Amino acid sequence: MSVNLLNNIKWLGHDGFEISTNDITLVIDPFQIESARKADIILITHSHYDHCSVEDIARCIKDSTVVITEPESAEKLSDATLGVDIKVIRPGGVEEAKGIQVEAVAAYNIDKKFHPKEKNWLGFVITINGERIYHAGDTDLIPEMTKMTADIVLLPVSGTYVMTAEEAAKAVTLIKPSVAIPMHYNSIIGTDEDAMKFK
Repeated sequence: MSVNLLNNIKWLGHDGFEISTNDITLVIDPFQIESARKADIILITHSHYDHCSVEDIARCIKDSTVVITEPESAEKLSDATLGVDIKVIRPGGVEEAKGIQVEAVAAYNIDKKFHPKEKNWLGFVITINGERIYHAGDTDLIPEMTKMTADIVLLPVSGTYVMTAEEAAKAVTLIKPSVAIPMHYNSIIGTDEDAMKFK
């Protein structure tokens, strides 16, 4: 795995990340961000306010930005008239934007009502220079993870709305990435303790 790619992944808080290469900046689910570079690609996992935050997305866009998301978020962003190219995707779909492959994967709750499977909300597998980064979105430990492959995984750890730190650790044993990074803590819910437990 490339150490350079790992060094170019920046946690923005909650489920938000900025991933940069020499040419491209990709931002996922920006929420209450203090700063982020203008993005070439923005990925939005689902329409909840802490993931599809129009105000934060507006901070990241430029004229050439491409947004990839699911239908509800696409409608929310279209209504906000941000004036960017919005591509709608569903689990199993693949988009290529600016030379980067983005695969949409399922993200849902098994024993909770917050993220129903039938909504077809998203996680993403992003392929950059042959390496796969899996952003799980808001999800529980789901059967699809048994077939997932990725070099770097970004997993929620707070419980309540998503999987717990223990469940996220089990996901790591299934996916077997080189690096696992916790998210979905220290904002609306979850604490550093959840991240340390995951570690």
